Amino acid sequence: MSEAHRPSTGGSSGRPRDPQIDNAVLAATLDVLDEAGYNRLTLEDVARRAGTSRPAIYRRWPGRAPLALAAIATRLDVPSPPDTGCTLCDLDESFNVFLAAYRTIRPDVLSSLYTDCVADPELRTRFMDTVIDPSRRAVGQTLDRAIARGDLRGDTDREQVLDIVGALVHYHAVFGRRHMTDAEAASAIETLLRGVAVDYRGLVAHSEALERKHVIAHGLVDHGG
Repeated sequence: MSEAHRPSTGGSSGRPRDPQIDNAVLAATLDVLDEAGYNRLTLEDVARRAGTSRPAIYRRWPGRAPLALAAIATRLDVPSPPDTGCTLCDLDESFNVFLAAYRTIRPDVLSSLYTDCVADPELRTRFMDTVIDPSRRAVGQTLDRAIARGDLRGDTDREQVLDIVGALVHYHAVFGRRHMTDAEAASAIETLLRGVAVDYRGLVAHSEALERKHVIAHGLVDHGG
């Protein structure tokens, strides 16, 4: 569980928190964010939908921004990327797994929430941990494996590549008011790999060979004339 998702524990005494209330509050928060956006998120509305009270929410999260981050974290908990031995396939998959989750959050929610967090160092760190870092981790693991296999140049600046990827994805949603499309993601991956791959055409050929093998193995070959 990420720091943003973990509710505040409050004091050390008293009865344990009820996880059912936690889950109900987070689900209700996502409902409000989906329907009305961050600017119209209120603890009163969340409490009513979750069947609890404002004090119960405050005991877990100290305000609107931490609550929204905790709720968003439940959708952006990206799984580990695949390791198929195909750099192009794995990078595409790790990129798209994150994008699929990211697209479940309204762009105006992310931009408004960032505005609310940017002036507070702790909240800004939580925003980065919740919204930005999952994609960096997923793509970063794929890059590390690709470098170790010799598919990417040894002098590849890993952090710079991650900055480029992150800038493309997050600019569209946080500042550009829309999420990145599949076509834009594919183009970005191609541009990225053309710059850092040892043999980009070789990576494409390997990916296409695996696709043909998959098609044949599953009897998907078109025998029509």
